[in-house]
Amino acid sequence: MKLSKIVIAAAVVAAGASSVTTSAFAQAKEQFFPLLSYRTGPYAPNGVPWANGKQDYIKMINARDGGINGVKLTFEECETGYATDRGVECYERLKSRPGVTLFDPQATGITFALTEKAPVDKIPLMTLGYGLSVAQDGMAFKWNFPFMGSYWTGADILIQHLGKANGGLEKLKGKKIALVYHDSPFGKEPIPLLQERAKMHGFELQMLPVTAPGVEQKATWLQVRQSRPDYVLLWGWGVMNSTALKEAQATGYPRDKMYGVWWAGAEPDVRDVGEGAKGYNALALNTSGQSPKVIQDILKHVHEKGQGTGPKDEVGSVLYTRGVIIQMLAVEAVRRAQERFGKGKVMTGEQVRWGMENLNLDQKKLDAMGFAGVMRPLSTSCADHMGSTWARVHTWDGSKWNFSSDWYQADEQILKPMIKAGADKYLADKKMTRRDAADCQS
Repeated sequence: MKLSKIVIAAAVVAAGASSVTTSAFAQAKEQFFPLLSYRTGPYAPNGVPWANGKQDYIKMINARDGGINGVKLTFEECETGYATDRGVECYERLKSRPGVTLFDPQATGITFALTEKAPVDKIPLMTLGYGLSVAQDGMAFKWNFPFMGSYWTGADILIQHLGKANGGLEKLKGKKIALVYHDSPFGKEPIPLLQERAKMHGFELQMLPVTAPGVEQKATWLQVRQSRPDYVLLWGWGVMNSTALKEAQATGYPRDKMYGVWWAGAEPDVRDVGEGAKGYNALALNTSGQSPKVIQDILKHVHEKGQGTGPKDEVGSVLYTRGVIIQMLAVEAVRRAQERFGKGKVMTGEQVRWGMENLNLDQKKLDAMGFAGVMRPLSTSCADHMGSTWARVHTWDGSKWNFSSDWYQADEQILKPMIKAGADKYLADKKMTRRDAADCQS
């Protein structure tokens, strides 16, 4: 597969990016970030700002800080089109680059495919807000890091929110909740949690798969119109989301009874629908807007110098900001690893994995880094590879997103037994065993 684009950070551009060789990377002692992306196809409207946010954060760290304790950052982007086979090919092509840090697959399907490869290659996977829900269990999944939430935590929080809106979870008994989902590993992932909650609270769960990419949904929304669910949960991505909102409008289903996952709650999902999406709700992992200091620093050190990856008015949008957060966590994992293995040194994948497992970003640290109000604090451990299970709801008013709930935390009493059972089954199927306490120090 031909790489869509090679972009080397400013630190090495002057030396001639196109001619940088493997030995040059090694000699330069640079930390390399492979960036899987999708700038083409039906998922591009969502994938582009996400990818741009990651690139701009790397550029900002190089320009503002000179890298991480003097170690310059480089990156290379590889186009996947959201396709699993292309994602695996990108991984195979980039995994051997000197100074490789970690992979953010940007797709649940690609994550599934790489989960068995990562332990062999000793390269961690960051899957912020997506991927395998059971990978929160770090004793079973040493190399997977679903930072900030999974589809189980997201589904759990949505049910909590609906319970609160109805005066208590017990009031959901007899209600009908439809899950309109992308017929892929991504869309299927929340089903076990929703089934468990349905048993607990007595609501009927109707599952309505949508064939990827989701541009044809008329049959699905005919079913919605016929069954008249009390609520629709939208587990979509890319063009599927705006299509769902347009079909809901056409069939008269109230948008204020629709709740999307955090990948169905950004500007590209609602912009083309405008007033027709008014009242639509979705989960949010982060804020948006250009007021946070980190966003101002990106504008100052990157965009004002003509080095921005995308348009300036995109900076600070929901998915752009999420890309910034993802890259910040990757940078901080390297920084944390350097504290143990040597400041000013390039970290290996194994060392970065340790850094990811030992993050402690409290509010004071987030504020100092310019992320005040952008996200919740995050703290990981050997046992917990997620670090935070909080989210809130925001609502589209026809022109912008507004927060419409306080923060919710996923119910660990429900999740922990499910995660352990799922992780144990995975290990048994793969004939693998759990890590022991001594391994947590490695």
